[in-house]
Amino acid sequence: MIVKEEFLNQLKLYFSLNLYEVKIWTALLSRGVSTAGELSDIANVPRSRSYDVLESLEKKGFVVMKFGKPIKYMAVPPEEVVERVKKNMRVDAETKVKRLEELRKTEVIDELKSLFTQGVDLVEPSDLSGSLRGRHNLYNHIDFTIKSAEKTVTIVTTSSGLVRKIDALKGTFEKAKSRGVKIRIAAPITKECSNAVKDLKSVAEVRHIDKLNARFIVVDGKELIFMVLDDKNVHPSYDVGIWVNTPLFASALEQLFEIAWKELKPAAKIIK
Repeated sequence: MIVKEEFLNQLKLYFSLNLYEVKIWTALLSRGVSTAGELSDIANVPRSRSYDVLESLEKKGFVVMKFGKPIKYMAVPPEEVVERVKKNMRVDAETKVKRLEELRKTEVIDELKSLFTQGVDLVEPSDLSGSLRGRHNLYNHIDFTIKSAEKTVTIVTTSSGLVRKIDALKGTFEKAKSRGVKIRIAAPITKECSNAVKDLKSVAEVRHIDKLNARFIVVDGKELIFMVLDDKNVHPSYDVGIWVNTPLFASALEQLFEIAWKELKPAAKIIK
């Protein structure tokens, strides 16, 4: 049986199988019912491995073992396999999430936090920096940084960036606001982001800026995250940001923002 390598790779990806598993499975699909030895020859998989592979496929719901001599295996219809895989993935994900939630209540997380705190204390301030590649990673780190905010969060962004932030960070903004954190956002206010401005009304003060094309966030005058590319000209996967823990520069940037902030019009007046 000849099956294209590209097809096998797609099966590996979609069904989380290894190469031997997809070879044996496709071989069985082509036969309907077969023995381990026959499948080994058809799929070009070592006979010593075929029994382990079929046992694995049986546990995952891809095949059914028929009793008798010799033992034979029957393929489960692909549509049913998809449903079984979906169910198994959902159960597995829920189990892992539950396990991680339970971890919060154990001494393990306290020991991990202690190790991290000790490690950070040993790190040179100049080493507390990093490059963030891809918008998904950027927003994960922005979310993490805002969660640790104690006093202020200062944001300069674009119209589309403002829309993205309400989608990705509103819950984090709300929690920061409830802790007494002051959140200020400056962005070009357009029709594109008018709904986002309304959604942010309860958690942040938003003002209109039209003479500065920049994307950065300052937290507590200590941590700075700035994006190095224009979001109009970059694919989200290739967006790049720099995170720096630098009280000297971050506080200076925040002071400059403070001067500009006084001259900016409230967003509410722009979208009337």
